[in-house]
Amino acid sequence: MAAGYVIGFLEGTGWHAYCLATGGLHAYGYAPLLIQLLFHMLLLLDALVALSIIRARPGGPLLAALVMLADLFGNWGVQWRAVLAHPVTYLQPVGLLPITLFGVFVLLTASPLRRALRSGGDNPRGASHATTTVTDGTSA
Repeated sequence: MAAGYVIGFLEGTGWHAYCLATGGLHAYGYAPLLIQLLFHMLLLLDALVALSIIRARPGGPLLAALVMLADLFGNWGVQWRAVLAHPVTYLQPVGLLPITLFGVFVLLTASPLRRALRSGGDNPRGASHATTTVTDGTSA
């Protein structure tokens, strides 16, 4: 599961880097200014999520879910009318469909991945970050 996050968010990082390199600051000129800023911020946010998952940080899946919610909001907001007018056009392996599927994957798996990272169960380094509970209810 963690590998899927890393691959997906690094792909997002690469895509936003490509957009910036080829289109400059106006790469997302089709979108309102706040959405353009979000899409540019995703260059850093996607990389930060991938790094947090690689480092097995329990907060990584929560950050991933928040980033994907923002990404989905931005993409669907920009393309909503076009999807309504020509929905079949968006059933392709690039663009809105894979972003939506990856977003659903992240939103459905963020909590289980967080639990696994807290317990050390899906930790790429093999180290456990779990805390033990003493009988009086305090953490040790």
